[in-house]
Amino acid sequence: MPPPPPSEPKASRLASIDVYRGIVMFLIGMRLLELDEAAKHFPGSAVWRFVGFHSAHVPWVGCSLNDLIHPSFAFLTGAALIFSVSSRVAKGQTMRGMVGHALWRSVVLVLLGIFLRSLGRPMTNWTFEETLTQTGLGYMAVFALALCRVGTRWIWFALILAGSWLLYACYPVVAPHADLDAVNIPQHWSHDFTGFYAHWNHNRNVGWSMDLWLLNLFPRVRPYVGYYGGYATINFIPMIATMILGLMAGTWLRQGQGSPGWVLRRLTLAGAACVAAALALHFGGVCPIVKRLWTPSWVLLSGGCCFLALAALYQVVDVWQRRRWSFLFLVIGMNPLAFYLMRHVLDPWMADTLQRHLGKGLFLILGRELQPVLAGSASLTVLCLVVLWMHRRKIYLRV
Repeated sequence: MPPPPPSEPKASRLASIDVYRGIVMFLIGMRLLELDEAAKHFPGSAVWRFVGFHSAHVPWVGCSLNDLIHPSFAFLTGAALIFSVSSRVAKGQTMRGMVGHALWRSVVLVLLGIFLRSLGRPMTNWTFEETLTQTGLGYMAVFALALCRVGTRWIWFALILAGSWLLYACYPVVAPHADLDAVNIPQHWSHDFTGFYAHWNHNRNVGWSMDLWLLNLFPRVRPYVGYYGGYATINFIPMIATMILGLMAGTWLRQGQGSPGWVLRRLTLAGAACVAAALALHFGGVCPIVKRLWTPSWVLLSGGCCFLALAALYQVVDVWQRRRWSFLFLVIGMNPLAFYLMRHVLDPWMADTLQRHLGKGLFLILGRELQPVLAGSASLTVLCLVVLWMHRRKIYLRV
């Protein structure tokens, strides 16, 4: 293995990070098509079953393509932070200025997530499981680790995984609830664990118990009893570990700008090692792979997939310079916050406006089963055109 190049090369933007981020945002936009719902109309089709599975979250254990969106977002936050910090240092920004900006970004992300969760509600919906909110809650810790040595990051990575596992494993197993509706668990729920893994059951775990206390401290229309999806506020803690993996990827990309083979080997080996470790923990009876609780094995599995995805994109986009196919993703990836907010804020308005002016019949040409797919495709096209217009005029939403 050739030695890495000097540890302080000039930081330059890598297109692969923006393309990866753009793909992640595009997949978020693809949720407008409701492909998982459309797949239910074609139970005999293997293709539709595959599409439906990867267009939705798995009920509890396992992983689909849709499940990798949030960890990819967190991973890329860490990777991009390395280049952001290096750029600010090169411009002569003081440490006080960088800390202030990081704190501002953290607060804005938290509040934006709460804003999105409050859309259509009679009052502010104080919950902290939204992607932006979770990222904001962990951002200051990741910023601090971006300034630390590599060894320090790995120590904190291990401590976070071990502490997160102990928090759940040491909390007493909660008995099954007599009334699932009373704790916001879907009816006919059939994905609970038995044995040791019962510590990680849906709304029967330490994360759920802590939220019963925390979220009821805020004003609410009705008392909080549990997330329907089983998420927990404390997910942001192990998510910091995912962002640390992103920090490592960003560090290798920056250090290896003159040695792409070295970078590719690092990313690939790290990805394979993380996936192997996750499977060993899950099937070894140590920790289940549950995205909705961001378990340590989920950190490793999703982080490994992120390493491998970034390695592939780095090779194709930055090393081979084959970029024409990725132009749309690059544009979206350079303006992710604008795309993300428009996707969530304008969705109902776009769907209603398009059907009003183009006519509902246009979206029925393939049958009622595929009406949401056509309507969602039209909305997604509008979002892409708006972001392209912003890109051409160099309008980027930053915090």
